Amino acid sequence: MKATLTFCSVIFPGPQAETDNLLLAESIRAFGGAFSDAPVWFFQPDYGKPLTDAGQKRLADLDVRMVPFAAEIEKLRFVFMGQLAGLAQAEARLAGETDILAWLDANTLLVNEPKEFILPEGKALGYRPVHHLLLGSRFDQPLDPFWAQVYQSCQVPPERVFPMQPVVEDLQMRPYFNAGILVARPERHLFRDWYETFLSLYQDPVFKAFYAQDQRYVIFLHQAVLSGVVLRSFEQADLLELPDTYNYPVHLFEQDT
Repeated sequence: MKATLTFCSVIFPGPQAETDNLLLAESIRAFGGAFSDAPVWFFQPDYGKPLTDAGQKRLADLDVRMVPFAAEIEKLRFVFMGQLAGLAQAEARLAGETDILAWLDANTLLVNEPKEFILPEGKALGYRPVHHLLLGSRFDQPLDPFWAQVYQSCQVPPERVFPMQPVVEDLQMRPYFNAGILVARPERHLFRDWYETFLSLYQDPVFKAFYAQDQRYVIFLHQAVLSGVVLRSFEQADLLELPDTYNYPVHLFEQDT
């Protein structure tokens, strides 16, 4: 039977990752409300040490489905490559199995029923903006060389660019989507397109030149490419900005006015 909503995340070898994913799964079951019994799939790269026996048992008790995925270790050394690879395979596996796929980074906790995850008819993606502008592009300024290259490489139609406000700053930026929480319809292929586009760009000499200027380009390229792929794939009417209680940055509480 096709599920309405399926939660998914990526779990990596190591005690911190195991703890994060256990807490995420526990929170879904405890605070998910109407979705507390929804399917939960954790995708695990097929390398490194397996989960501890206790971790495996607890995830099994929580009815979490563990799915191994093929991973090239050399590629996974690049920041966030593992999350993108797992998410692409999650979307491929869940297409036809669920109406909506809710991707949550492992350091996320549910504290209330996420009813806005049920996307309205006509909406293809639920998102939150990034917390800070950082390397983002201000809407009232020309594109800088980095974002000009992202838009060119991702073939972004200029008419699809719209203003967006980061979570803890009072300014307008071009669309810059937070990669830690994304709610999508698997049949729209967003996550697979994101991964394939990222693979085609991350070693491009043009982007390597930006890495040499500032290491933050290495860290946030995946998020910039996500923004480019979303704008290429969808019109603004296809998108739903989730309420500010979603993906709330607890570590930025003092900055949130």
